[in-house]
Amino acid sequence: MHQLPAPEENAMNVDPQIRTERDELLAFVAEQIQALRNAASGLSESQARETPTRSALSIGGLLKHAVYVFDSAQHRLDHPDGRLSPEDYERLLPAFEASFALTEDESLDGMLAEFDRKATGYLATLAGLDPDAEINEPAAPWFGRPDPTPVRTRFYLLHQIEELARHAGHADIVREQLDGATSYELVPDAAQAG
Repeated sequence: MHQLPAPEENAMNVDPQIRTERDELLAFVAEQIQALRNAASGLSESQARETPTRSALSIGGLLKHAVYVFDSAQHRLDHPDGRLSPEDYERLLPAFEASFALTEDESLDGMLAEFDRKATGYLATLAGLDPDAEINEPAAPWFGRPDPTPVRTRFYLLHQIEELARHAGHADIVREQLDGATSYELVPDAAQAG
């Protein structure tokens, strides 16, 4: 299994130490990315598509959604004003909804390769951000925010930790339902496969 670049040797446990604020935030982002990837360790194609809980979530779908999250970082840089036109909304909503399941044309191996490639670019993008800089949080009509809102980049970085940790937790639950494996048990498996 591919080990993602991380600020530390053990990306599944952010060790306490003195870091810059940006490095601290990135360490937690990298930890959650690695946890998501580890959830796929040793799974077959059919297991990666299984939805063993009452939700429609699968390990493959969670990896695909993480790729969607990674791509959104670049979209944010390309659209710094944070505006969301009706056309953007109409385009983004179906893409968001489709990001939670692998299609017939997608495979676990292909998704893992895309996940690795995009995660590396995503981490590099985040590493270039100044947590204290002002940016616009894009409009989110689905949350009742029709207009962009000025925030510090720190808000965005913390939201990335929140988003990825939520889905890493989903992946933990799905994986435990598939075969009983827990995230910490999968760390040695992931390292051996790397």
